Amino acid sequence: LLDKLVIVVVLAAVSLSVLRLAVHTVPEGYIGVYYRAGKLLDKYGESGINYMIPFWDRVEEVQVTLQTDRVSDIPCGTSGGVILTFSSIEVVNRLSKTAAINIIKNYGVHYDHVWIFDKIHHEINQFCSAHTLQEVYIDLFSTLDEFLAVALQTEIDKYAPGLEILSVRVTKPLVPATVAENYAAMEAQKTKLLVAIQKAKVDQQIAETEKMKAEIAAQQAASVSLIDKQRLIKEKEAEKTIMAIEDSMYLNREKAYADAEFYRNVKQAESNQALFTPEFIQYTFAMALANNTKIYFGDKIPNILIDNIFPEIGIQKQQPPK
Repeated sequence: LLDKLVIVVVLAAVSLSVLRLAVHTVPEGYIGVYYRAGKLLDKYGESGINYMIPFWDRVEEVQVTLQTDRVSDIPCGTSGGVILTFSSIEVVNRLSKTAAINIIKNYGVHYDHVWIFDKIHHEINQFCSAHTLQEVYIDLFSTLDEFLAVALQTEIDKYAPGLEILSVRVTKPLVPATVAENYAAMEAQKTKLLVAIQKAKVDQQIAETEKMKAEIAAQQAASVSLIDKQRLIKEKEAEKTIMAIEDSMYLNREKAYADAEFYRNVKQAESNQALFTPEFIQYTFAMALANNTKIYFGDKIPNILIDNIFPEIGIQKQQPPK
């Protein structure tokens, strides 16, 4: 009975060990690719719990999310023979799940050594050998990221489709100390020149601004002067109009007064002509004498009375005695 119990315990332990070897987990962001007896299987396991045949299958975890491969210390020689060293180049890439089996079958689990690490070394040396130090270090450095990304993706699409190059980041290469000093001095001179150019632009801008302000002030003054002149002209025109109206009113008033006076005189003359008959004149003359305080006595009455009045009332002028 004891022997049977030991056998059961041993079988249980072996079973648990085998089960433990058969069950495994694949972390999130990875897939599991399986080798059976050294041969890559055409299936892959998703993240989570997976199973395999113990002692017969082997699993490799392959990342299928974004990953960054950093290639360090890449030497290259320019067309002029200057040795440069790129301390770090980072390549952001992603492997497609559906293409993973085919790429791993052709290039292994460490496919990135072939298509990223080795390819970066190759492309950097190709680039440096075709350009001068000035071009690599200054003129074309800003285009190197895009150049490497395009070069990598073009070759990968041809031979290993399914590996995507998302971006490439290149740090400034290290140059010999003497060259670096020369570039530092050149940059200092260039900085001084840029400062001088910028200062000249600022001064020019200030001068243009002041000129613009002066032009605006002159235009405002001219506008104000024109407005004042126009206002003065309108005032003068208004005064002229008022004076013309007043003159016209005065002339009309004087004309009306003269016409009225003329009409009155004409009518007075017509009235006088009708009124001043000889009889009325003599009557008036007599009334005027009658109202006179002088009284004449005697036989020698002035002839003016006898000749002008008395004949009309029947008194004859007496003849002196002969």
